[in-house]
Amino acid sequence: MSAPGAVHVRAIGRTDLPRVWEMVRGLAEYERMSEILTGDLARLERALFGSPPQLFGAVAGGGAGLVGYALWHFTYSSFRTNPRMWLEDLFVDESARGSGAGEALLAAFVRDALAHGCHRVDWHVLAWNPARAFYEKLGATPSADDMIQYGLDAEAMKQLLERGR
Repeated sequence: MSAPGAVHVRAIGRTDLPRVWEMVRGLAEYERMSEILTGDLARLERALFGSPPQLFGAVAGGGAGLVGYALWHFTYSSFRTNPRMWLEDLFVDESARGSGAGEALLAAFVRDALAHGCHRVDWHVLAWNPARAFYEKLGATPSADDMIQYGLDAEAMKQLLERGR
């Protein structure tokens, strides 16, 4: 890390995990979703460092230590028969917002996607989140494909399986 205030981004290392987990909790609080934070540090470590890894990521640091992180994973397009990447989390401590850390983390994510031949990257942003302006400033646009995301939680999955018995 060079000049004071400079932001440096690198791959997440095992020794970063306690701070990354702290920031994951910070993101859950920021997004008003603390009640669904049911994971733990050990599972995050297995996802990042298992063989094969299920999750990839980067951290941003400066003079005050780690100030942000990004986590991502592969998805796949059957229509294009090509991988895509999904940005699961991008978080920068409030005190470091505007420092370039968010853009540097997003660039690390995009760099990895391009290196793996991905034709697209995607992520969710809560409708009320002011980060939407940050993403749009960098050229991101809301999906215009008339798709609405659906999902099944664990209870709904179990109910679906019970229907077939």
